[in-house]
Amino acid sequence: MKRFANQRSASRHTLAGAFALISAIAAPTAAMADAGGLSFWLPGLMGSLAAVPGQPGWSWTTMYVHIEVSADGSKNFIKGSSVVAGLQSHADAVATGPTYTFATPVLGGQAAFSVFAVPGDVGVGIDATLTGPRGRTISGTAHDERTTFSDVFYEGTLKWNNGVHNTMIYTTGNIPSSTYDANRLANLSFGFVAVDAGAGYTYLDAKTGNEFSIVGGLTYNFNNPYNDYQNGIDSHIDWAASHFLSKNVLIGVVGYYFQQLTGDSGTGATLGDFKGRVVGIGPQIGFIFPAGEGYQGYLNLKAYKDLAVENRAEGYTAWVTLAISPAAPSETPTKAQSIRK
Repeated sequence: MKRFANQRSASRHTLAGAFALISAIAAPTAAMADAGGLSFWLPGLMGSLAAVPGQPGWSWTTMYVHIEVSADGSKNFIKGSSVVAGLQSHADAVATGPTYTFATPVLGGQAAFSVFAVPGDVGVGIDATLTGPRGRTISGTAHDERTTFSDVFYEGTLKWNNGVHNTMIYTTGNIPSSTYDANRLANLSFGFVAVDAGAGYTYLDAKTGNEFSIVGGLTYNFNNPYNDYQNGIDSHIDWAASHFLSKNVLIGVVGYYFQQLTGDSGTGATLGDFKGRVVGIGPQIGFIFPAGEGYQGYLNLKAYKDLAVENRAEGYTAWVTLAISPAAPSETPTKAQSIRK
């Protein structure tokens, strides 16, 4: 069972790396930030085994995220340079990129660094534009859809293991891609720089197959120069619980809590503080499989339904994550004999 635990830990790190840089996907789907009732941090980015260290070397993660959200005409949002009433939005984005896990310990822990690129398609429909660019008043429904690139996202993690207890700290952020257009409703790029940092914990008992992870963090958003809008400081908690049915299959539940702590500001913040909040919960299933000599794969599927929503569009998100990483070294007969001696 200990051998299986090592395998899980390794593939879980790929998973963890995937979820870590999963932040990258947060960006694309979040496209409009708090100004549009969404945020830089996409709730649900972190998941099971988020704090479990993995195997040193290169890994590759690809994540697909689908978001479907809406709000009725009684709710107003900032989109680019406009105040709009009502909102129907969907996004399909793919975050893909490498993670390098260092073999040399850093402060007694394991360091890793990831970079992600995020192409995708986003569509936004509104019931009415109340105030457009340069103060013009416009009415009537509108729809905008585009296929484009989001920003470039990076993340660094540092993880420690002590038996069944695993801890980590992380930081993530974005490098704007210059594809943001304040005159369009649909954007994948944020148009501004944001930095997020936090800490996490994973309990993983290889004997029982039970796992629980929780990650919390804070996001600081810099000013968007295109519309002079600065989102407030956001707080978020992602959690997940799972049980390994076998050494290769897990099932469980996932959830999140997001709360904006400080209000939005700038001349573009015409709706005031506009503090957002949302709670979400849903199911997950994961599969670990061989991926060639010395490598293993991890496939995870999960979905969230939004609850207790305030100043955000409400809906659901679906995630598919595929990660390929170095496999944990198998115990050889020679090693086994030497240990028994």
